[in-house]
Amino acid sequence: MKIVLSGCLLAVSAAMIAGCHGDETASPAAVQTLQARVVESQQQQVPLNVHSTGTVHARETAIVSAQVMGRIQQVLVHEGDSVRAGQTLVVLDDAALHASADQAAAEVKAMQSQQAAAQTDASLAASTLARYKQLQEEKSVSPQEMDEVSRRAEAAEARLNAMRAQADAARAQESGAATMLGYSRLRAPFAGIVTARMADPGTMAAPGVPLLQVDQAGALQLQTTVDESAINAVHKGMKSQVTIDGAASGVAGTVAEIVPAADPSSHGFLVKIDLPSSSQLHAGMYATAEFANGLRQAILIPRTATVTRGSLTCVYVLDGKGIAQLRYVTLGTEQGNLVEVLSGVSASEKLVDEPSDRDLAGKRIEVLP
Repeated sequence: MKIVLSGCLLAVSAAMIAGCHGDETASPAAVQTLQARVVESQQQQVPLNVHSTGTVHARETAIVSAQVMGRIQQVLVHEGDSVRAGQTLVVLDDAALHASADQAAAEVKAMQSQQAAAQTDASLAASTLARYKQLQEEKSVSPQEMDEVSRRAEAAEARLNAMRAQADAARAQESGAATMLGYSRLRAPFAGIVTARMADPGTMAAPGVPLLQVDQAGALQLQTTVDESAINAVHKGMKSQVTIDGAASGVAGTVAEIVPAADPSSHGFLVKIDLPSSSQLHAGMYATAEFANGLRQAILIPRTATVTRGSLTCVYVLDGKGIAQLRYVTLGTEQGNLVEVLSGVSASEKLVDEPSDRDLAGKRIEVLP
């Protein structure tokens, strides 16, 4: 009896297991179908652009510094102030320079008085010599007297010439002192905006030490460095599309200057691009310049076909059965309403357009017209 019962149990268990396996293979899960618009990736020729970054500068920038040693009495401007050409920006203590100028002026007056006296003596000596020459023709003077008068006239003329030279030197010294006195007033070299102030009243100014920075008013210029491998694509006068960080839209610049020598450390060439006048542009902004360098092949897709998952960019690609598969892609530059795909998608693949936040992976897509 025990053997028969065990056999019956084994048979029943085997039948139940077989029945379970039969149910699993008989009812596969159905694939969900959703409707969506579908677009296709395209292979097109796009511009082969050279990109270079740089900083916006004024076309001319002046570093204002003193030409003489002196204590700063006044700094008349602050950052952001507009200044006109020749406007006084900094005033130095000029007491010592005034004393030198006054002394030089006094020396000029003294030398002028001495020159006038020498002129009188020379004129008198010349008149005396002329009278003695008349007497010499009448045989009324001795040769010795004639020689003495001639020597006195020559000596008077020499003293006059010496006084003239000393007077000229005194006037030159006066002019130099006046010039040095003028250096106590630091003036704006051109109309512009004060962009930096590095000194305050009471500090000592020394020749060559920066006190202020003034940027010329008007249009700005982008200074960027182009690698030596791409410099042949850039030439003077060519147009460049410039994208300014912080500006609402890009601007068209013109290459104004290419420094002919490369930087030995970076192996790049400095390129200066003139920018149009715009209230959105300010000195110091970071910008990117594009230079056209022919055409290349690229895979393009509509920007609307991309979706962000976390920090990654993805697209939904349809396989041969219309099933959506999620792929991560690497994007390049935008070309109008299209964007270049550097990796993740091939040409002529079908993509779900405007997937939004829907999870379409593994679902069959019914194409909307």
